[in-house]
Amino acid sequence: MSAVQSAYLYRQGEAEVRWMGETSTSFLAMGDQTTGVFALVDERAHHGESVPLHRHVDDMESFYVLDGEITFFIGDEPGATAGAGDFVHVPGGTVHGFRVESATARYLILTTPRHGEFYKAITLPSGPGGLKPGTSIDGAQIGKAVDEYGIEYVGPLPDGG
Repeated sequence: MSAVQSAYLYRQGEAEVRWMGETSTSFLAMGDQTTGVFALVDERAHHGESVPLHRHVDDMESFYVLDGEITFFIGDEPGATAGAGDFVHVPGGTVHGFRVESATARYLILTTPRHGEFYKAITLPSGPGGLKPGTSIDGAQIGKAVDEYGIEYVGPLPDGG
């Protein structure tokens, strides 16, 4: 682990923002800023955006919903909808996925530094002013990141989402 170079404060809009489709990800803390202890991202997504069932053995993920409603599918359990103020923890190796149910949702993801790097690998840098870039992420780039970071896709969400 490396030493923290310095303490920092990100004001609203100062963190690095990257995009995957219509989802924006603000990188609030990465492993190199936390001596390899954790990564924290702030995501904003729209209705219907989803992540299929998958697992990552070496990386836990926790979600704190700030705004909106998200249905989480964890293990063999039926989907459970979480709203503002709800917290979901997914241990490493657990099959999970989720879908945004409300018009928009905002949530924090606390994870490992390695998984934070995966998020960077599957997103594109913002355009001018933090806006969505004019291009979409290439499927081959996502596939390469999935292999590199040990993500195993299990299948679609149970309800076909």
